[in-house]
Amino acid sequence: MRTHPGAIRSTTKAVAPIVPRTFGACGRKRVAEFGASLVLAGLLAACGGDSSSPPQLSAAARIGELAFKDPSLSASGRMSCQSCHDPAFGHCPSPFNTITAGPVALGGADLNQPGTRAVPSINYLRFNKAFHFAKDGTPTGGFFWDGRAQSLADQAGEPLLNPAEMANASKPNVVAKLARAGYAEQFRAVFGADVFDDPEVAYARLVYAIAQYQQEDPDFAPFSSKFDAFQNGRAELTAQELRGLALFNAPNKGNCAACHSSLAADGHPALLTDFSYDNLGLPRNAAIPANADPAHTDLGLCQSSALQGAQRPDLCGSFKVPSLRNVARKRCLFHNCAFTDLAQAVRFYVSRDTQPQAWYPPDAQGQVVAYNDLPAEYRQYVNTTEAPYDRRPGQAAALTEAEIDDLVAFLSTLSDGWQGAAR
Repeated sequence: MRTHPGAIRSTTKAVAPIVPRTFGACGRKRVAEFGASLVLAGLLAACGGDSSSPPQLSAAARIGELAFKDPSLSASGRMSCQSCHDPAFGHCPSPFNTITAGPVALGGADLNQPGTRAVPSINYLRFNKAFHFAKDGTPTGGFFWDGRAQSLADQAGEPLLNPAEMANASKPNVVAKLARAGYAEQFRAVFGADVFDDPEVAYARLVYAIAQYQQEDPDFAPFSSKFDAFQNGRAELTAQELRGLALFNAPNKGNCAACHSSLAADGHPALLTDFSYDNLGLPRNAAIPANADPAHTDLGLCQSSALQGAQRPDLCGSFKVPSLRNVARKRCLFHNCAFTDLAQAVRFYVSRDTQPQAWYPPDAQGQVVAYNDLPAEYRQYVNTTEAPYDRRPGQAAALTEAEIDDLVAFLSTLSDGWQGAAR
């Protein structure tokens, strides 16, 4: 893990952990009963089928799958979780869905309310952790681009109530829809006959179920790319892909591995992210409707509830480092969809500061304004110290055009669903 350029070391004040909400004495009893029932359900789900069979989902996860795909849980009746997280695209937005055809998704009661950030992939998030500061002061973990959600369940719950997404007015409003869903009886069977009597508890069960679906279904972490096959000795990379891998890892070239490690760890294949945050100084995206207002700014982590009120201006402009798995399939790259072409995104990385005029428009006086998606006072916190950013105007970029092609070729091996011949 590399150290965040704005990280505070020994003087960093630890952020207090978020304490889960309780439901009172009655609620606590029901939570205990709920936990016991899930253990039993999980044991029952595990029975049957040999070791070569696909993992069978628990009863809770099966409910979560139904809810994940259910548009009736939205105010419009036409938006589900899957509307923005299409399994055919690595649980990223589909370019063929009108909801997600632009740089940000359209939600709301009439599906005409634009969001302010690109929809991220939710694959491989089962390996993420709650937001925390690492020992060296690097902000790490959390869900969403700004880390504000502390778990998969927290993340699952927010879109249901976001006015620019599924746009429900309240948790009871969601639960009322859930009670009318075709799988309501299954929900009762798993979570209790009286589960809908308390909307707060029912909502907690719902988002738990969606999180369990993401946790258990192998499609959310398939590890089925050509790169995985290569690491397992079942495939060979081409000469160009191998050159790209070397550039990916080289500290003085791409240096991608500083945040997107290509090494296996903790008993699973490489995640291609360290779940940290970085400030890339991205160009402003005029295609995001909110950016039509010059006063609109998205400062990322420093405005996130993850910091619990801590004042950290050095984190303004920092956003979550995503996994590079399936990056070649993504139509929107970065939190503001600044780029839609992978080669162009790599080109930005290596020439942002050597050719700023290629990426940032001039102001009224004809001067190029670098890092123009950030207010002037926060531009000092953009990462300019690590390769490949550690360059000045007029210097050679860290990668040549041929090397950019090589790196993109390697990044394309990170797409899941590889069907190549085994060695």
